[in-house]
Amino acid sequence: MTTQTNSRFIALDVFRGMTVCLMIIVNTPGDFGKVFAPLNHADWNGCTPTDMVFPSFLFVVGNAISFVINRWKGESTSRVLFKIFKRTVIIFVIGYLLMYPYAAMMKPQFHSFFIPFSETRIFGVLQRIALTYCIASLMFYFLKPRTIITVCIAILAIYWPVLVYFGSGPDPLSPHTNAVLKLDTLLWGAGHLWSAEGFPFDPEGFLSTFPAIVTVVAGCFAGRYIQSKGTTCEGLSKLFMAGFVCFFIAYWWNFGLPINKKLWTSSFVLHTVGLDCMILACIIYLLDFRRLNYGVYFFLVFGRNPLFIYLLSMIGGLLLLIIPFHHMPISFWLYQNLFIYVGAYFGSLLFAIVFMLLCWLAGLVLDRKKIYVRV
Repeated sequence: MTTQTNSRFIALDVFRGMTVCLMIIVNTPGDFGKVFAPLNHADWNGCTPTDMVFPSFLFVVGNAISFVINRWKGESTSRVLFKIFKRTVIIFVIGYLLMYPYAAMMKPQFHSFFIPFSETRIFGVLQRIALTYCIASLMFYFLKPRTIITVCIAILAIYWPVLVYFGSGPDPLSPHTNAVLKLDTLLWGAGHLWSAEGFPFDPEGFLSTFPAIVTVVAGCFAGRYIQSKGTTCEGLSKLFMAGFVCFFIAYWWNFGLPINKKLWTSSFVLHTVGLDCMILACIIYLLDFRRLNYGVYFFLVFGRNPLFIYLLSMIGGLLLLIIPFHHMPISFWLYQNLFIYVGAYFGSLLFAIVFMLLCWLAGLVLDRKKIYVRV
C-alpha cells in the first residue's frame, strides 16, 4: 500500500472519528435542559452543527461502502447479498432492542422495560443506518454509477412534491401535518413513534429514509473519488467545488423547501452533503498538503471502531439514565454534585466531554490491541 493511499485512508478515518466524537458529545450532556445552542437540534427548520452529526455519520457509512465494492467483484452474488443483509439485520435489531429502555422511560405507566410491542419504536438512528446502508449497497452492486445518480436525483426531486401534496393544512410541512408523520401513523400507528418532544413523530420515519439513502450514496461516491483521484490539487479542488455547488443549490432550494433535518428534506441532503465534502477536502488538505498531523490519532481511535464506540456510548448513556443513585439517575447526580460547579451550561458540556473521553479510552484499548469490531 502506498503512502498516498495510506493518507487517503487516514483522512477518511479522521473525518469518521470527528463525527463519532461530536455525536457522543451531543447525545450525553449532563442536563438536556442546559445545552449551548450549537449543541441542540434546530426546533424545526434550519440546521445547527448538531443537525450535521447524523447525516455526516451516514456520509461516512457511504465512505465505508466505497472500500468494499472492489472486493464484491471477486465473490458470488449470493455471498455478497448474504453479507449485506446480515449486516443490515444485525444493526437494525440492535437499534430496535435499544429502543425498549427509552420507550419504557417515556411510558412509565407500564412499570417495566418489557413494554408491549405496540408501544415500541420501530425506527431509530441505528435502524436508519441499517436500511440506508442496505439499499445503497444494493444500488452500487447492481446498478451502474450513472443509473445510481439518476435514481438519487429522482428521489430528491420527487420527495419535494410528496411532502407538499401529501401533507395537510395550511402548512403541509409543519410538525403535526407533514407527510412523514401521516405515513408513519398509517403504517405503524402512533404507539410506535418517537414521542420525546411531547407528541408522536419519528425523525427517522419511513418516508424520510428515502432521501437519507442519497446521503449514503453521496458518501460512497466521495470515497470512490478520493481513492481514484488521490490527493492531487486538481482532485482536492474538484471535491471542494462539488461540495460548494451542493451547498449553493441547497441555499436557494431552502426558500422553496426548507432545510429540515427531522423531515430530511432534499435541501437538507444537499446542504449536509455539500458541507461534508468541503470539510473532507479541508481535512485532506491539512493532512497531506500542510502535513499537520497534531491530534490526528485522537480521532483515528474513534474512526477505526466507529460503530462499536457509538454502541458503547449508547449503552453507557442509557445505564447512566436508568441506574438510580440518591433517588435520581446517576448521571444527574454526577452532574449536580461534580460538574455544575463550573456553571450549569459549562458543567453540562464538561460532563459530555468526560463521557466522550471514557468512550475514547475504550477505543484506545481496542486500537492498541489491534481489535477492530466489524458487524
